[in-house]
Amino acid sequence: MLENLNRRHFIKLGLSATAFALAGVPFPLAARDNPNPNHLPRWRGFNLLEKFNGDHNQPYRETDFQMMAEWGFDFARLPMSYHCWSKPDNWLQMDEKVLKEIDQAVAIGRKYKIHVNLNLHRIPGYCVNPPEEPLNLWKDEKALEAAAFHWQTFARRYKGISNKRLSFDLINEPSKVEEPDYVRVVTRLVEAIRAEDPKRLIIADGMHYGTKPVFGIKDLQVGQSTRGYGPFQLTHYKASWVSGSDTWPLPTWPYKQSETDVWDKARLQREIFAPWKKLSNENVGVHVGEWGAYRHTPHDVSLAWMKDNLEIWKENGWGWSLWNLRGDFGVLDSGRADVAYEDYKGHQLDRKMLALLQAY
Repeated sequence: MLENLNRRHFIKLGLSATAFALAGVPFPLAARDNPNPNHLPRWRGFNLLEKFNGDHNQPYRETDFQMMAEWGFDFARLPMSYHCWSKPDNWLQMDEKVLKEIDQAVAIGRKYKIHVNLNLHRIPGYCVNPPEEPLNLWKDEKALEAAAFHWQTFARRYKGISNKRLSFDLINEPSKVEEPDYVRVVTRLVEAIRAEDPKRLIIADGMHYGTKPVFGIKDLQVGQSTRGYGPFQLTHYKASWVSGSDTWPLPTWPYKQSETDVWDKARLQREIFAPWKKLSNENVGVHVGEWGAYRHTPHDVSLAWMKDNLEIWKENGWGWSLWNLRGDFGVLDSGRADVAYEDYKGHQLDRKMLALLQAY
């Protein structure tokens, strides 16, 4: 039960990141491998969803990594639910069999020279998707303690693996949280990781579903991850999980909400990505952890919108990972009705989308 959580299970932490941050001194990077949080590489790749949901918990597929490498990509973000290896009524028990499947993904990444980014899409106390967690990560100490325990376990497990191969992305798309609470939680998780592995490269998602840069954590020496889902009426047109999206007008690009309210490349740059450029200019590495357009958005509209985003990110030196590789947003098996698919290794390949991604 939750009441069984106690500090005997949580390894005591040293000063680590907090001490440096409070002193106004950057975390020492001399001993760290490149890449570093001040300037993330322009990694490009895909989200792989085998452990995205505890009800569909599968080992990662080597063929995914193989195809990505063959196409020239070098990044795999693994959004994971802790329900795959643990349960809310016993947060401190972790299933070794499932953890070994994550080990396997890290090893496959090494084999194909693809950087693996581990992300807790569902962390004890928070998930952007239902169902709600029994405790609140932003307010409840027991949830935060359990979240730190999970990250500390991964840090201990992967200590010594180069940052060229592996990084941690702390919490997927924090929402409905005030910045002081988010800063406090991120600081605690960074402490937990660096108590075990001071060298580990850490990335934190922006606030408001990953869209808002967090200047309050830049002294922690972590990179930050943003999103490419704007405008939402284009990217999530007829998405079954978005109420009312089936009543939205058919998207175009540029996207006209009215004659005087138009989204185009300049507006993307100005309203969505300019704040992230400001963060980048303050010596914080930026990566676009998720982006894409759902399968009901017309294909030509999706590609035109994607091209403008890709141009912006390339100009800024930012990498990206498409949501997803296989599925409704991806280049494989997306189920779009307006694509001439190519049979490819047992999959339906959207060659036009793939070619566009390869060009950037």
